[in-house]
Amino acid sequence: LEGHNHFKAVHGNFCAPLKMGKQNSKLKPEVLLDLRDNTEFTETEISEWYRGFLKDCPTGQLTVEEFKKIYGNFFPYGDASKFAEHVFRTFDANNDGSIDFREFICALSVTSRGRLEQKLKWAFSMYDLDGNGYISRQEMFEIVSAIYKMVGSVMKMPEDESTPEKRTEKIFRQMDKNSDGKLSLAEFIEGAKSDPSIVRLLQCDPSGGTTAS
Repeated sequence: LEGHNHFKAVHGNFCAPLKMGKQNSKLKPEVLLDLRDNTEFTETEISEWYRGFLKDCPTGQLTVEEFKKIYGNFFPYGDASKFAEHVFRTFDANNDGSIDFREFICALSVTSRGRLEQKLKWAFSMYDLDGNGYISRQEMFEIVSAIYKMVGSVMKMPEDESTPEKRTEKIFRQMDKNSDGKLSLAEFIEGAKSDPSIVRLLQCDPSGGTTAS
């Protein structure tokens, strides 16, 4: 899912300002090793991200309001707050209302360097609002609506995707193989792998291209 519009904000350039930290803040060696073993980043990269993270979040905790501000900077012509809340929830692995560095770097690793299946599982968890293992039409509509609020004013959508309702129906037509009105993880992954245009629908790229890797 790398390289497309709203997902860019979750990738490497999501916190470009974070990389500018100049503090001599260091992770404990055992923590650094643990993160190296559990992410796709090198020790040097992790250390750089950590310095930047502390520069922007001196408390070591990123709040949802700060997270919304970062998203707002990337999408000045739309309202990114709702979508940012959904991404925040997916980053906040222990649901304590803030993102610590471990949660931040682990999520960033998946969204920027993970395999396609890992990225799709991550995206599924964002769409599955109640965490019951399925994406309902209402849940899909909620996320798609948040995306449209964020980028809709500056993107021209095809006619059959011109509203969140239309895009939601289109996704379900293509993905809901057993027509039970909900998407399982298997349907979600299979649909995205078999038809790259679905990956585009899940994002907000009207061009039809995909660089899923």
